[in-house]
Amino acid sequence: MAARTLGRGVGRLLGSLRGLSGQPARPPCGVSAPRRAASGPSGSAPAVAAAAAQPGSYPALSAQAAREPAAFWGPLARDTLVWDTPYHTVWDCDFSTGKIGWFLGGQLNVSVNCLDQHVRKSPESVALIWERDEPGTEVRITYRELLETTCRLANTLKRHGVHRGDRVAIYMPVSPLAVAAMLACARIGAVHTVIFAGFSAESLAGRINDAKCKVVITFNQGLRGGRVVELKKIVDEAVKHCPTVQHVLVAHRTDNKVHMGDLDVPLEQEMAKEDPVCAPESMGSEDMLFMLYTSGSTGMPKGIVHTQAGYLLYAALTHKLVFDHQPGDIFGCVADIGWITGHSYVVYGPLCNGATSVLFESTPVYPNAGRYWETVERLKINQFYGAPTAVRLLLKYGDAWVKKYDRSSLRTLGSVGEPINCEAWEWLHRVVGDSRCTLVDTWWQTETGGICIAPRPSEEGAEILPAMAMRPFFGIVPVLMDEKGSVVEGSNVSGALCISQAWPGMARTIYGDHQRFVDAYFKAYPGYYFTGDGAYRTEGGYYQITGRMDDVINISGHRLGTAEIEDAIADHPAVPESAVIGYPHDIKGEAAFAFIVVKDSAGDSDVVVQELKSMVATKIAKYAVPDEILVVKRLPKTRSGKVMRRLLRKIITSEAQELGDTTTLEDPSIIAEILSVYQKCKDKQAAAK
Repeated sequence: MAARTLGRGVGRLLGSLRGLSGQPARPPCGVSAPRRAASGPSGSAPAVAAAAAQPGSYPALSAQAAREPAAFWGPLARDTLVWDTPYHTVWDCDFSTGKIGWFLGGQLNVSVNCLDQHVRKSPESVALIWERDEPGTEVRITYRELLETTCRLANTLKRHGVHRGDRVAIYMPVSPLAVAAMLACARIGAVHTVIFAGFSAESLAGRINDAKCKVVITFNQGLRGGRVVELKKIVDEAVKHCPTVQHVLVAHRTDNKVHMGDLDVPLEQEMAKEDPVCAPESMGSEDMLFMLYTSGSTGMPKGIVHTQAGYLLYAALTHKLVFDHQPGDIFGCVADIGWITGHSYVVYGPLCNGATSVLFESTPVYPNAGRYWETVERLKINQFYGAPTAVRLLLKYGDAWVKKYDRSSLRTLGSVGEPINCEAWEWLHRVVGDSRCTLVDTWWQTETGGICIAPRPSEEGAEILPAMAMRPFFGIVPVLMDEKGSVVEGSNVSGALCISQAWPGMARTIYGDHQRFVDAYFKAYPGYYFTGDGAYRTEGGYYQITGRMDDVINISGHRLGTAEIEDAIADHPAVPESAVIGYPHDIKGEAAFAFIVVKDSAGDSDVVVQELKSMVATKIAKYAVPDEILVVKRLPKTRSGKVMRRLLRKIITSEAQELGDTTTLEDPSIIAEILSVYQKCKDKQAAAK
């Protein structure tokens, strides 16, 4: 087997992908990752953390970061990151043109910051704990092993024609090899785009083609929740339509054989031929590090671009300060690496800080509803970071599954991906955290690169209010805007959440379309970054996120443009019109509801509905399938032809008595028509229970 020729450490890592390693490997006793001393240099992250906790200092540090960005961020970047060439300019940003630049003139390599610096100090410290699908089969990967694997993979990419600036698609579930693939791209200056391994072949192909990827890295199969996922088959279908793809590198998560075609390369065998050393490429601060596709209010996903130094600094600093990460801690973020949370708080932030990061391959309820908490007990996790959707799901299983396991190692709990409701917050705090853990509800986005608003950092003992993000992170200057584009002052007010000043972690552009970047984020409120979210500012000056303001819904933490679902539905020949909206859902937070018009010649509308669900799953992903699809005779439109989605949302959220002005509708009687159809549907569902 190829893995056995790779050397003991790397061979064990690759062997563990298929479950060949027998007993999970454990690090030598008494070895821990190197950490920066708490009394580090004046500009270091630990020094800032210590200072922020002192009475009166959090407001002072926040004010300094807002007033003097260069004086705040400059020393932090100098002392936190390992540089090849020092930068000469801390920042150069202009929101009117969407120009964002940080640490100009500086050169560094992200993989050196995440791996080499720690290997030099403590090579056997644990970088990753891979919590595989089956509980109790975790594998620990040291920084040395991860560096060797990264270098072999980097050399394999180079041998297969990948050069600096080329794009590489990574279609892999959470695993050490997926992390190595990201870092290998960073090492040679290639740009990675990790594509969530739940996306369909069509969605995968669209992203590969937009990025013009030269290589795809995938597994033969994936394992999740006891089920096999046919990743290679999905890639095979996708690359039929991807002319830029020259090679598909196929690793093996299972022993099952898959079809290997002309493009396909057995990854382990190729890595076995390569040297475990690869010279890092020295990259400019503003060179592209990765792209990550996110949904917009139009049907076409946006390739959000993040660059090198600013992103890495911001991910590392927020990881350290928001979660109070201390030397020797086990950091457990259960997000998928296909999303920005996995990039920033599974990979780049923790590894830059020399932390031990947990990779969670399974689901919250496999093999039972105690999976998270059994994992916390077994791995002795100190910080646990997950999505409100999972919390709401587990809450319904009751407290016994939580209390069955020892969670005394936990110090910080975190919530990410969508606003958390009070019931879920209280349960997480009281039951999971035994009312003793700090709970941080974090607000941020793919575009922001890292956490922007959270209860911590703050002064020692500062209050935390349930279900509220509360405090802007250093350098984040939020403002609320009214419908006229004016700043809303004072307390107990709501408005569109904007940010008035650039920060290092923010996105730089949309790949291949900078004007779309400007239009999406800087046009609505000139001079400000528009988040797309609404927010409420309390009497105490804290911020509470109230949800999306555009046609983007948040399903189980996955942002999805309603236009994407409508585009998929539009491909059905029997459906000339549709309108998709988001509505509150007990578990998912939000779910999709589709109103469709069906042609008279279509036949059985129930068959059409089932076909539509299958189409959406195939074209986007299973999570995008609307929970409800209602067949109506027509949609409510203005005289100019615009569908009034606001009215549809009010109908299904029982606000039909508060429709507001409907005089702009071409035919106001349509509302009663849709209400009647919706009520019949509800009555039918109630009778079926």
